[in-house]
Amino acid sequence: MPAIFVSHSIPIPLSSSSPSSNNLQIPTFSSTSNFSKYQLYPQPRKLPLRKIQSKSSSSSGGSIELTSSEEEWIKKLPDKKKPLYSHSLPCIEAWLKKLGFYQSREDRALWFIEKNGDWHAQLSLDVTDLYIRYLKSGPGNLEKDIDRRFSYALSRDDIENAILGGP
Repeated sequence: MPAIFVSHSIPIPLSSSSPSSNNLQIPTFSSTSNFSKYQLYPQPRKLPLRKIQSKSSSSSGGSIELTSSEEEWIKKLPDKKKPLYSHSLPCIEAWLKKLGFYQSREDRALWFIEKNGDWHAQLSLDVTDLYIRYLKSGPGNLEKDIDRRFSYALSRDDIENAILGGP
């Protein structure tokens, strides 16, 4: 972490015995700082991208790009009948990306999806639960936002089916 150095100078009157007794010496304030651009998250490495088709994107004609690292995490996913709490965070993130979600740049626990032009949703990974909010501002005829909460004790398969089933 960068250090910050600040030096202050205080005006000191000269004594009357000094040749310039009527003058007040006013030193200048100087500030030295050693700032560097400190980022909360390190810059990701550039990894080769590979296009794959997923359940959610294949029907809309889009494709999803996974890095080779994300593909490795997909391979490490536990059985789809296992509770979500038995999955590592990188596995969950790769799974969400494969489903068609994209991650917020401002909040790493926030994900978004647009399903076939029928609806938009915002998914958040909380400490104890997974939340999804289907947005009325998106496509579809929702009268209001619809919120759902899923425990991490549910299986990945159940959560996937519930989320992709829509509002």
